[in-house]
Amino acid sequence: MSEESIYRDFIDWLGSTWWGLPESDELMPLIKARYAVEEAQFLTGMPFWGPSRGKTLEELAKVKQMDAAELGPLLDALAGKGVVYRGGQGKSIRYGLNDSFFTLLRSSFWPGGTDEISKTAALLVNRYFYDGFFDQYADVHTKGLRTLPVEGTIDDTRQFLPYEDVVKVLESQDHFCVATCPCRHRKNLDPDSPDCRHPMEVCLHFGNLAHYMVEQGLGREITREEAREILAKAADSGLVHGVTNWQQDVDTICNCCKCCCMWFDAYHVLNHSKSLDTSNYIACTNAETCEGCGLCVKRCPMEALRLEDSPELDDKTGKVAVLDRELCIGCGVCVHKCPTKSLVLERREVTHDPPENVYEYGMRFVADRRAALEQRENAERK
Repeated sequence: MSEESIYRDFIDWLGSTWWGLPESDELMPLIKARYAVEEAQFLTGMPFWGPSRGKTLEELAKVKQMDAAELGPLLDALAGKGVVYRGGQGKSIRYGLNDSFFTLLRSSFWPGGTDEISKTAALLVNRYFYDGFFDQYADVHTKGLRTLPVEGTIDDTRQFLPYEDVVKVLESQDHFCVATCPCRHRKNLDPDSPDCRHPMEVCLHFGNLAHYMVEQGLGREITREEAREILAKAADSGLVHGVTNWQQDVDTICNCCKCCCMWFDAYHVLNHSKSLDTSNYIACTNAETCEGCGLCVKRCPMEALRLEDSPELDDKTGKVAVLDRELCIGCGVCVHKCPTKSLVLERREVTHDPPENVYEYGMRFVADRRAALEQRENAERK
């Protein structure tokens, strides 16, 4: 079998899961840059990591018709590259192929590598992102991350639910790691993208995912207190906390910037209807104390704030901050640094609960994709 055929078969297999691989001039070069041909051939047909939690070494040995003693080190090496997931301990260790979303947008860049493979992959992923790869989320109403308000920015916390409280989210976890922000790193590796000056090591992960990342050298283990310090540093820098968008067993808090984050890129560049899902809070301004300094306007990642003339107010600039309520995602980034405390997050009149768990999230994702496809097919028939 030719090398091209091996890669084509692998692309077909890798694109057969929940996250597809739409055709693009960038696709084949990207897969070749990320996977050696021997890896592509070996991984074709390998069960994916997912709700079934992969396969045991013995089960995979039967699938691959290999001796388990020979297969184990090979799978462990691929896990170290972030293309295979390795979960569990002792005799309960299981393996599964990581899907293309996980590998190309996350694990490839968590270690913060600056080698030629990482640089080449970054350039190709960035191009592919805009050439159909991320359009799969265009019609999905429930995004992969939900906005988590910055600590201390909510006026009345009496209705605060545990999944809305960044402190409670951390308290519910028992294992922590931090990694390089994959979005920011792949943008900074790309000479065609401007360098981002926000902190890099701010991608937080918990539970089983944290165990996997630490064991495979994709992130470093930290304490709960260190995680809280990282969140504080991220908030000071103007980064948006984005938490895994389900209530049970959350495994990630990203700290997102407008210039690099895949969700903000989707909104600002690809014109998706949303970035991250909003929190159940919205910013409110106090025109009487606002001095029109414009800091909130600069910090808002959604461009939801603007300065308007307000000559009737006796402030330094004659301007006041005004909020576009339709754009606010309730992150609290503006509130956190307001020098006159003229901004606060208040609970929205209509609130929405995230999916209970990752399975419900997956069902919503599939339902939205299916509905959009049917809508397009009906439109074409007309």
